[in-house]
Amino acid sequence: MPAVVRGGRRQKSGAATPKTRGGRQPASRNAPATPAKVAAIGRLDLSPRAVAVALVAGVAVLGVVLATGARAERIGVSINTGVAQVATGLGLTLNRVHITGASAEATPAIRRALNVTAGQPITTLDLAALKVSVQSVGWVKDVRVVRLLPDTLIVEVVEHDRLAVWQTGGRAFVIDGSGKVIEGADPGQYPRLPLVVGTGAEQAASEILPLLAQRPRLMGRIDALVRVDERRWDLRLRDGSLIQLPAANQEGALIQLDALDQRERLLDLGFARVDLRTPDAIAVRPSDRPDPTPTEGAV
Repeated sequence: MPAVVRGGRRQKSGAATPKTRGGRQPASRNAPATPAKVAAIGRLDLSPRAVAVALVAGVAVLGVVLATGARAERIGVSINTGVAQVATGLGLTLNRVHITGASAEATPAIRRALNVTAGQPITTLDLAALKVSVQSVGWVKDVRVVRLLPDTLIVEVVEHDRLAVWQTGGRAFVIDGSGKVIEGADPGQYPRLPLVVGTGAEQAASEILPLLAQRPRLMGRIDALVRVDERRWDLRLRDGSLIQLPAANQEGALIQLDALDQRERLLDLGFARVDLRTPDAIAVRPSDRPDPTPTEGAV
């Protein structure tokens, strides 16, 4: 039977397959992929960005699965284990913990609160939980925890300021600017901090200490600030002298004392007591007079 003719050409059955240049036969569409193509298809993008995207996606899937119930929790644990294994295989393990803003005294307590170990997968660290744990340390006022891939955990700490040592009930504590006791702080480590004594002294210290800091001649002579009746201060000097401040307008009373010291060099000459409790007047008892009656002097 003659072959079918299309477009005026006769095609014979069993005709040879056309060849390309060089005698090569064209590849069939259904032909199996060559090794070179397989290598190209199987090549993975292991750039840091691609790895990070893959890990984030895995964590997102884990969150969705965990939200479906108790059975999903077991599945989530398996997925989390798989993510940890992948992270370890990629070298995303904790090798360094970098703590900034912490004093030498506070750093050991902060490291104990972190409770992390070298070599654990860094991608599985719960940063929110680590922040809460570090904030429970008495020294710490605020903290920021950052994961820096591939192997570093950064902990940025803001500590409470050390304002004074507060003595009450026979015990001593380090307090900050708000009067809060800094747990774990050893008062013996802060001999240069001013000493405030008595009930309510920790709350009122933040008002009087800045006024005294402006007067270094006076501040350098103070041994302790004693809170009296939770209303006013007595300043006890290192030489045994006493300065009695009023309950109100402490700054005005200190200005009066400044004027008297500039005129009479009172702090250099010494005295037993200076009473500033009466407005617009200063009562001074010299240290070399046995008579307890004060010498009045208006200024």
